[in-house]
Amino acid sequence: MNVVTRRSVCPFDCPDTCGMLVQVENGKAVGVQGDPLHPFSRGTLCPKMRRYEKSVHSPLRLTTPLKRTGAKGSGGFVPISWDEAIATIAERWRAIIATHGAEAILPYSYAGTMGIVQRNAGHPFFHRMGASRLDRTICSPAKGAGWEAVMGKTATPPPESAGKSDLLILWGINAAATSIHFMNQVREVRQRGGEIWLIDTYETPTASAADRTFLVRPGSDGALALGMMHVIARDGLADRDFIAAQVQGFDELAAGVLPEFTPGHCAAITGLPPATIEEMARAYAAAKAPFIRLGSGLSRYGNGAMTVRSVCCLPALVGAYGKEGGGCFPDTATGAAFPMEILTREDLMPGAARLVNMNQLGHALNELDAPRVMGLYVYHSNPAAVTPDQNAVLTGLSREDLFTVVHERFMTDTARYADIVLPATSSLEHSDIYRSYGTYCIQRARAVVDPVGESKCNWEVFSLLAKAMGFGEEIFTLTPDQMIDRLLAVPKPLRAGIDEEALAEGRPVTLAARGGGFLTPSGKIEILNERLEEKLPRYLPTHEEQGRLPFRLMTAPTPYALNATFYEREELRESQGGMQLKMNPEDAAGKGLDDGAEVVAWNGLGEVTFRLQVTPKVPRGVVVAEGVWWLAYAPGERSVNALTSQRLTDQGGGSTFYDNRVDVRAGN
Repeated sequence: MNVVTRRSVCPFDCPDTCGMLVQVENGKAVGVQGDPLHPFSRGTLCPKMRRYEKSVHSPLRLTTPLKRTGAKGSGGFVPISWDEAIATIAERWRAIIATHGAEAILPYSYAGTMGIVQRNAGHPFFHRMGASRLDRTICSPAKGAGWEAVMGKTATPPPESAGKSDLLILWGINAAATSIHFMNQVREVRQRGGEIWLIDTYETPTASAADRTFLVRPGSDGALALGMMHVIARDGLADRDFIAAQVQGFDELAAGVLPEFTPGHCAAITGLPPATIEEMARAYAAAKAPFIRLGSGLSRYGNGAMTVRSVCCLPALVGAYGKEGGGCFPDTATGAAFPMEILTREDLMPGAARLVNMNQLGHALNELDAPRVMGLYVYHSNPAAVTPDQNAVLTGLSREDLFTVVHERFMTDTARYADIVLPATSSLEHSDIYRSYGTYCIQRARAVVDPVGESKCNWEVFSLLAKAMGFGEEIFTLTPDQMIDRLLAVPKPLRAGIDEEALAEGRPVTLAARGGGFLTPSGKIEILNERLEEKLPRYLPTHEEQGRLPFRLMTAPTPYALNATFYEREELRESQGGMQLKMNPEDAAGKGLDDGAEVVAWNGLGEVTFRLQVTPKVPRGVVVAEGVWWLAYAPGERSVNALTSQRLTDQGGGSTFYDNRVDVRAGN
């Protein structure tokens, strides 16, 4: 066997951005393992990536451009050449622009690849066209808004520092599914004799790693944080020296907000007993270096930004932000390591273009006018599955007057509604450079296998489209590697001092997460933020707090898929046990529903068929659906986002995937 090992990077929407070693034989990947030299992932891969070669060389891969022949959604296509595909797209787009204007064309993409060049490849093209812009906010912008309200542009501590904590709180994160390498810090804390808490809405697999698990009502996390701060302020447990030197607004918070949030009041909101809130507050204040690893789930409610803002204030009261191993870690902000403006090229825009929120694609396709969306280009995303209000999205995608192009690796739910489907490369088939949002690592990767069939990467396709549309700017003539070289040629403070040779060779390198105080206008932690309409944190209700349907729906992650990715792999679908809805035994008994039965969850947006899993790990009044299944493998005609709303978060324009109510009945 002539097998060689090449370095690569996991491209998917996960905070860890793991290093990989790919075994290659005759231009094909034959094995994948973790790179032990990666400073954060340390040679470990998640279940999805351990056999990534099965996705790369799946028999389900699209290998040639396709043109629709049947009704939209039917899956009827015939192969065509790349020349015909590009010419058809350019011709249709020119006609749309001539009749309706360039804003009638809408790009739709998100995080199917996290590589900087391939992910942003469409930006210069659509900016040059003058198309509608997409507000890419489906994940957790409310989380960023909440952090920034308190901490400004302050860099988060390196995640590795959490291992030095004596009280590590996993707040709203199922790390066993979404950040498995952070579990190294969990183990380190335990080895040092520290304590692990999990705060979540149901007992996730991460609970097995926690010393204590606190289950709160969905969307009530902000009330818990305020209740803990009430006890800390009331009982004189705050670090007054740190507050005097480094915090703005504690006295205003203590006098104007916290008196209302007694343990009894917060118990009524969160479902935790008052004595438990008291105990949590005292234990948190007594810890030498408490560390909060903040997940994204608690930001996906109507009150998401305010919730995160409240949680981020908590460490300020006890001086945790000034202690090694203490503080709060939402994500890393590593975008400043690269001059993104030379890639995204907003300067190419002929003028201001409208901004369409990606969470409201259903509204955009069905109701938006002046002009109406007449052309949709989807790349590294599957909006028919992942976008809220699936029924509205599918109604829009079904429009015969909507010209839809999908650039994809597989025949996804969205691709079935396309007029033209273009075959896309996997991350092993193209060059890119990666940054992380859960570590401070960056890494360059080059193609390690030949493209499957006639597949092409995002950058190459947009270069072809630019030529067909007559766009003559130089950026559209560059290769991905030339673009990467240009990004690296511009010095940036975050990259200062890194091993440039190692980066060029494809080895992971770590950016310097520099200190230097709190990067806010005041130079202090801003509990009081005069620039915001809400100057102090407070509790906001969720959209569905007063809803009439009996169950709060949690659309949760699974270790065996990532949003709607990896459903091409049968063994990963089997590991999930099918498309299930988890329910508490008492709730199931009250509804007369049996474990394993077919059930239908429904609300005013739609209804979805599941297989019921009865489990005490889910509290009463909550149901949990893990994963975002392709309709081809769903037990009914819809998947979970037929039940989620297009409503947005309080700040950031984010999704509210966790802020929905349903009822459940027996299936047919």
